Amino acid sequence: MKRSFIVTVVIPCYKVQDLIASTIQSLPEWIDEIVLVDDASPDQTLLVLQELSLSNIKVTVLTNKENMGVGGAMMTGFRYAMASKADLVVKMDGDGQMNPVYLDALLQPLCDGAADYVKGNRFNDFQALQDMPLIRRVGNLGLSFLTKAASGYWDVFDPTNGYIAISVKTLRKVNFSRLSSRYFFESSMLIELYYAGAVVKDIPMPAIYGEEVSNLSISRALFGFPPKLLKAVIRRLRLSYFIYDFNLVSIYILGGLPLFLFGLLFGLVEWIRFASLDIPAPLGTVMLAVLPFTLGFQMLLSAVQHDVQAKNPFKSH
Repeated sequence: MKRSFIVTVVIPCYKVQDLIASTIQSLPEWIDEIVLVDDASPDQTLLVLQELSLSNIKVTVLTNKENMGVGGAMMTGFRYAMASKADLVVKMDGDGQMNPVYLDALLQPLCDGAADYVKGNRFNDFQALQDMPLIRRVGNLGLSFLTKAASGYWDVFDPTNGYIAISVKTLRKVNFSRLSSRYFFESSMLIELYYAGAVVKDIPMPAIYGEEVSNLSISRALFGFPPKLLKAVIRRLRLSYFIYDFNLVSIYILGGLPLFLFGLLFGLVEWIRFASLDIPAPLGTVMLAVLPFTLGFQMLLSAVQHDVQAKNPFKSH
């Protein structure tokens, strides 16, 4: 990796008093600055961070007066990095899950100019997938698809992976006001990077599951993320295909969505009606539901296919 770039590692810290010291010690010597953000942790985390800053000249400690979540802590660190001389910023967690061995691989695409934002991907390693808890595996698969549609980055995976690196130049283009301050942070970053015209790249790396306890509950991910992602999908499609551009995808959506919904709703209503009468539905009624449903579904599939291949209209030429 080119050492001409100034690299800052930002670590959001919340209840990591027993793990943060070993995490800092594991970082390579070539890291220029380590920014530790205490997110109003109720334990002795801040005291431990202050002690680390006294023993390590590279360590800078920032504090949030109120708990703002991982996203809020990262935005505090990002703002500091943008005001400093940093060129590249890496996000790591303070619980030891993210192996520093992969820092070079994470930063190399940024140094080469091949990407503006690089993130880890735990799903390229079959053994890592086997070791990953089943509920995390299933949840990440579903969230990955929804995030692809919401962000427009169809070739990235594992959207909740928090091991990320970004250039400060790209960071300045991100609309912080639209970033989530809680556990939706990584997904919201991908969504906003689309509007910044950023090139995003995945780097395969297995996760480390030790004794740490995740603060992200399954119910929060399953019920909290999908509504936000759906809202982001609608916003992206509206801006990309009806405000900044109008093309085949726009036509497929305008034609396919009404047909699909009509066929679905009409078919459901008629099925309930004839089922309550305990008589079979007439062939004409069935076809009136099936034909628009099928045609609409095919048009929406074509819209997705063209969207996958489409260029980002927000990317500068």
